[in-house]
Amino acid sequence: MEQLNNVLEQCDAVWEDWNDQAVAGRIILLQRWSETVAARGDDFAQAASMIRFQCDSADRLLNKVHELPGPTGETNELYTAGRGTVVVTGDASLTSVALCGQLAAALVAGNCVVVSVEGTHADMVDAVLADLIKAGCPDRVAVRVSIDALSDLLVHPHIVGLATTGEDAHVRHVNRQLAQRQGVIATLVAETDTAHYPVIGSPDYVLRFVTECTRTINITAVGGNATLLELGSGEH
Repeated sequence: MEQLNNVLEQCDAVWEDWNDQAVAGRIILLQRWSETVAARGDDFAQAASMIRFQCDSADRLLNKVHELPGPTGETNELYTAGRGTVVVTGDASLTSVALCGQLAAALVAGNCVVVSVEGTHADMVDAVLADLIKAGCPDRVAVRVSIDALSDLLVHPHIVGLATTGEDAHVRHVNRQLAQRQGVIATLVAETDTAHYPVIGSPDYVLRFVTECTRTINITAVGGNATLLELGSGEH
C-alpha cells in the first residue's frame, strides 16, 4: 500500500502542470504519440487511429473557452479541466484499440492515468507508455502498476474515475468495488463491446473525463485591482 501511495502522490505532483497545459498542446503531443504507436504496425495501426479520433474530439469539444452572459463590469467564461488521476484497466478482452482510446481520452482531457492490467497485457501497456514518453509526455503522467494493486486503487481517495474494458461480469465486479468507496464518488466509464467500441468510439467520449469550470473576472477597476473568481472541481 505504501508503494501505491507513493505512485499516486507522484501523479498528484505532476497533475497540476499537465492539467494547466492548453488542450491544443496536449493534442499535439498525443498526435505525435499516435505516430510512434502506428509505427509498431499490425493492430497498433487501429490503436493509433483511435488516439487521433480522441484528439479530434478534444479539439472540437474541449479546445475552446465559452463566454457566458453576465452583468456589466465583469466577464464570465466556461471551460473544461481534468479531474485528477484516473484508473485504466480491463479483463482478458482488453485490446490495444480500447487501451489507447481510454488513455488518449483521459490524458487529452487533462488527467493523469494509472494503468492496472492483467499480466498478459503488461507488455502491450509498457510499449504504448514507452511511446508516450518518447512523444514528449512528462514522466509520471501515465504509469502502470501491478494488477494486484487494482482493488486498493478503486477505493483510494486520490482516484477520481475508472475507465475499463471487459465482459459484463468484470464491469459489475469493479463497479461494486467502486461503490465501497468512502468520500467522493468516482465515475465509471465501461466498454463491453470490443468489436464495435460504441462507448469509446462515441463522438463525446472525451467528455466523460472532464469537469466544467467557470471563471469570473471583475473588469470595472481598469488600471487597478481586478477580482478573479474561479469555480470548479479541486484546484479549479
